[in-house]
Amino acid sequence: MAAPLELSCWGGGWGLPSIHSESLVVMKYNADYELSAKQGADTLAYIALLEEKLLPAVLHTFWVESDNYFTVTKPWFASRIPFPLSLILPGRMSRGALNRILLTRGEPPLYRVQEVEAQIYRDAKECLNLLSNRLGTSQFFFGDTPSTLDAYVFGFLAPLYKVRFPKVQLQEHLKQLSNLCRFCDDILDSYFRLSLGGISPAGQETVDANLQKLTQLVNKESNLIEKMDDNLRQSPQLPPRKLPTLKLTPAEEESNSLQRLSP
Repeated sequence: MAAPLELSCWGGGWGLPSIHSESLVVMKYNADYELSAKQGADTLAYIALLEEKLLPAVLHTFWVESDNYFTVTKPWFASRIPFPLSLILPGRMSRGALNRILLTRGEPPLYRVQEVEAQIYRDAKECLNLLSNRLGTSQFFFGDTPSTLDAYVFGFLAPLYKVRFPKVQLQEHLKQLSNLCRFCDDILDSYFRLSLGGISPAGQETVDANLQKLTQLVNKESNLIEKMDDNLRQSPQLPPRKLPTLKLTPAEEESNSLQRLSP
């Protein structure tokens, strides 16, 4: 009998089983066998909308916005990645997020990062409004049973809703849409209560204090690594040494040739 599949997901924090959107989608995934053909088509359309309109702003909030990245995202991921990769991978993930945003949204006339940033947040707020209108007063997007669309929406919204960011532009807009907040709370209470175990306010303060200490430590180590890398790049490179060529006299060359030919 084949061994069961084992899936590794990023860990949790701030009352979430994971702060990683794709991990949350997998955790909340539900089959769509009860959906109609129209509902299946709507699911694909809304998932495409999420990835086009909301994902760039989520990436920017976590990985590009400087205060959020250095205070929350970088230390959180670094604490869950083994050393020394913890000093390298968060920065690489941040650059990857920025490149993805610019490649997908940096089209004419939006050439500068500031112009792209303003547009992606406008699109994200519009997407959140559409989701709020579609959900209405229902428990889930297609009635009383969760579907793949619910998993995707929860995966994108829950980290924005729960993680404590210094810069909360998109988070503030989300919290004004009470039905989307209730949607996230209901899923957390119904499907993840046992896995979370509950964190008291005092316990959450301890977590935040530890995260602040970790932030300072990771930033110091990262700065040290970057300085060492800059010093290595700027240090003068010595040209490779050439070995002296030994010239033989005709008599010595003839003697060496005879030695190679002799049995």
